[in-house]
Amino acid sequence: MEDKELSCFNLGEIMPEIYGQYFSGQAYLSTLNEKDIRISNVTFEPGCINNWHIHHNGGQILMVTAGKGFYQEEGKTAISIQKGDVIHIPSEVKHWHGANTTDWLSHIAIEIPASGYNTEWLEKVNEEEYRKINGGTTNE
Repeated sequence: MEDKELSCFNLGEIMPEIYGQYFSGQAYLSTLNEKDIRISNVTFEPGCINNWHIHHNGGQILMVTAGKGFYQEEGKTAISIQKGDVIHIPSEVKHWHGANTTDWLSHIAIEIPASGYNTEWLEKVNEEEYRKINGGTTNE
């Protein structure tokens, strides 16, 4: 896909290893703002998702700008997300998000500023569970 089809924001660079190690598949990062509030454009290739993680002390807002994917909180059913969706992730909620197996996904990630904000990266999403929410398919 061309950048213009993914988002009005820059695709960015391949996800740096410091974060990329927590993604299954290829993702891209474009930092849009770092002063006072961190805002990034994150783009996932088909089949790319991030590990389970928790935002401590602040939470996050995702604004889907292009494509289709999934968002899931621990203990809840995964939901489909697509362009125009806004997901508010409260502080201390274990979750994951990313593309489905056939579509790219781009979202703006806004870190809700708070003293002591940090992200705790956890285990990978179970491949069998991911395959089930994708109708039994993967991008392999």
